[in-house]
Amino acid sequence: MRQELMSLPKTLAEDVSRNLVMVARLIDEDPEQAYAYARIALRLASRVAAVREAAGFAAYATQKYSEALAEFRAAKRMTGSVELWPVMADCERGLGRPERAMAMAGEPEVQKLDKAGQVEMRLVAAGARRDMGQLDAAIVTLQSSELASNAVHPWTARLRYAYADALLAAGREDEAREWFGKALEADKDGSTDASDRLAEMDGVEFVDALDEDGDDDGDDGATPEPVADAADDHRADGDEDKGRTSEA
Repeated sequence: MRQELMSLPKTLAEDVSRNLVMVARLIDEDPEQAYAYARIALRLASRVAAVREAAGFAAYATQKYSEALAEFRAAKRMTGSVELWPVMADCERGLGRPERAMAMAGEPEVQKLDKAGQVEMRLVAAGARRDMGQLDAAIVTLQSSELASNAVHPWTARLRYAYADALLAAGREDEAREWFGKALEADKDGSTDASDRLAEMDGVEFVDALDEDGDDDGDDGATPEPVADAADDHRADGDEDKGRTSEA
């Protein structure tokens, strides 16, 4: 990303980078604010692929799937990379077009993905199957060598969790409990709520021990406003691909 920004004037590159840093910091905890920063970065440097990608993820996080898809397509055109293919397919799901997501799962681009990308595509395809009411097919889609492996990778917990969730939806509760347990074993950074799902299945109810008076009302510091210092001085970047895209 730093290398891409080197194509911009120094002051502009600094303003864009500050906004991109805030997108990364906020996208999980405050996606709407992250989206605001992403829009500033996009306005300043729409011809930088990394900016288009960041804008796409910010739109995706706020469920603006048409906008996200347009940005991901723009980034893909600029770089020629297929790494965004799974999230592009998931945008199709978000737009209510699971059949299009399934079609993308069979495209040649999938074979160009690394292992993590292929697993992600499998997760999206299984989700599309569920969207179409094909629950048994979703379960079969998730059954793979990656699921059967005892090795733990960054995507292992999510894959096991998705499989457990599909099994539970199919009424296969015992198997679902087993796989939620396996997901929990692999979930070192808390990327899933497998522990909560297991507790729910066992009838355990959690109660917050803190009452309202026990909450910390202190301010950690206000989030700075999006940076647009260079907006009036630099207009080298066009507004291509700003509109929503509805056609795959």
